[in-house]
Amino acid sequence: MKITFISNFLNHHQIPFCLEMHKILGSNYHFISTVPMDAERTNMGWKVVKEYSFEVKAYESKRLCQKAHELAFESDIVIIGSAPDEYIIPRLKKNKITFKYSERPYKDGIKITNFIRVLGGTWLHHGRFQSKPLYMLCASSYTASDFYKMGCYKNKCYRWGYFPEAKEYDIQKLIESKSNIEINILWVGRLIPLKHPEKALRLASKLKRQGYSFHLNVVGDGEMRSFLEQYQYELDVADKITFNGSVPAEEVRAYMERASIFLFTSDKKEGWGAVLNESMNSGCAVVANDEIGSVGFLLQDEQNGLMYHNGDEEMLFLQTKRLMDSMQLRERLGHNAYHTVHDTWSAKNAAANFVALAKHLLSGNQETVAIGPGSKIE
Repeated sequence: MKITFISNFLNHHQIPFCLEMHKILGSNYHFISTVPMDAERTNMGWKVVKEYSFEVKAYESKRLCQKAHELAFESDIVIIGSAPDEYIIPRLKKNKITFKYSERPYKDGIKITNFIRVLGGTWLHHGRFQSKPLYMLCASSYTASDFYKMGCYKNKCYRWGYFPEAKEYDIQKLIESKSNIEINILWVGRLIPLKHPEKALRLASKLKRQGYSFHLNVVGDGEMRSFLEQYQYELDVADKITFNGSVPAEEVRAYMERASIFLFTSDKKEGWGAVLNESMNSGCAVVANDEIGSVGFLLQDEQNGLMYHNGDEEMLFLQTKRLMDSMQLRERLGHNAYHTVHDTWSAKNAAANFVALAKHLLSGNQETVAIGPGSKIE
């Protein structure tokens, strides 16, 4: 069986999955990069310096571009993410099984002002192919419902996401190492409006006023940094916060390994949010907005993390306060979070599940994997 994954460029969130697929399929697995990585991502530390035998950089030459199109047509299964439809139209005409890979498409909602544009775009890239064996890998718990509203992918959607490296820990030792008198709280992401880092600062202000012993580390950089650095003084929390700027990926994980509580405050425009995978894998007790794409798949409220309703900062505070008050709750949620990622939502499990799903579909059997990545969304 030959499987090809097509997207704009290879990045660190996709590499673990690609490596696992390569272990299973060997030379029958390829990843096609259609464009070079953009400067913004490179400056964020996303640049991939290692060469991988499974990657085909279609943008480098006519020969590689031709090879990419040949793989796109000949492969038994193709996954296509951020790449032109021209790669899959010839195979869909031949009724070859293909998966699109998408976060939620309508992050801004469907309104009167954008309805015609949304309708046209949806038909062009999805609707006109609905009679074909085209399926959807949902990289958000909201992807399926968004597409269902437009009549697309009904009974053809599968849970998916991003699969950053899942590390092996002695989870009990890791969680015990977090048991400090001063509780370590962590926020990670670009300092931009959709991530809402200001909510973490206002939360810190409430915790300080109630006399809690804690320190908030903010990791990341962006357009809001100067405002936030001033805002901490207005809120009188400068002694409780450290702005660490952008750091390499391995250092981000080190911050997560030391943190007891992870705050995930993005709004619904956060398509997936791979920091959730990473913080859960690092044994953090997570408090997350329930409208973030990854939350509906990875988090079970009260079981492996806590949720708050979008925009409800009082609920964010109360959920965090519960964790501040109970080491037992922090440790139970952190332990369960680790096993969710390690046992179910890992790149290794995603690759095994996808290969199993591909075999089912190629044989005409609609049965799918039971839970986790590759499981069917009814």
